[in-house]
Amino acid sequence: MNEFQSKEVKNRKKITTKTLVTMKGRGEKITALTAYDFLMARYLDEAGIDMMLVGDSLGNVIQGNATTLTVTLDEIIYHAKIVRKAVKTALLVVDLPFMSYHVDLKESVRNCGRVMKETGADAVKLEGGERIAETVKHLIKVGIPVMGHLGLTPQSINIFGTYATRGTDPKEAKQILKDAKILQDSGCFGIVLEKIPASLAKKVTDSVKIPTIGIGAGINCDGQILVTQDMLGMTEMFHPRFVRKYLNIAEQSKTAFRNYIKDVKNKKFPNKSESY
Repeated sequence: MNEFQSKEVKNRKKITTKTLVTMKGRGEKITALTAYDFLMARYLDEAGIDMMLVGDSLGNVIQGNATTLTVTLDEIIYHAKIVRKAVKTALLVVDLPFMSYHVDLKESVRNCGRVMKETGADAVKLEGGERIAETVKHLIKVGIPVMGHLGLTPQSINIFGTYATRGTDPKEAKQILKDAKILQDSGCFGIVLEKIPASLAKKVTDSVKIPTIGIGAGINCDGQILVTQDMLGMTEMFHPRFVRKYLNIAEQSKTAFRNYIKDVKNKKFPNKSESY
């Protein structure tokens, strides 16, 4: 057992989609974070995270792009394959990038199938509600577990035109509630609720039997997810109110880099014990 793992984590069973539904039933909160590389995924798994998401948010935090829209299927597969190597017990969910499940059912199944087969993922995540219901049903039929995503859906940012909170308008709130039930009835095992009012998130959570995972959606969701780089304080240009920073790695890293530069410049590194 290494220093990151408690006895409970070391001995726990593999988390499955059924596990998450069971956790909701017994009122146990679900923990989720994003992962895009081997080391971070290893730390998360050994810490005991329930679910890991290889999100298209890699377009922002890894690639430095303004939106998630530029992420390709091959890129998401590349990162998911790396993460899979480190995951032992967490449920591994992979985002389907923009335009990879929008053209027709045949292409959607092919692309989702590639993700599952080439990466070893446990499930895929798609954005949208009623409009993707038939796609979800078809994927379930061929054996691909699907997680939904409602509220602020980043792949639709050019339609929204802003990252403002969704569901504040009664009509939109009603549609989100309707979409959640449609996703459940279509076969989704869970739904991410992003940046919607806490009161609406509670209504959605109470209205469905599948777990809801919130990000900026209040305490009453069945679980919570954040972008790992955000909660570690690595992303300095992004400060939404729903992100709690558990570390400030950006500043700690820059201090370490400055100390290294200083030691090399002043001929203090390497010393005799660090040399052969």
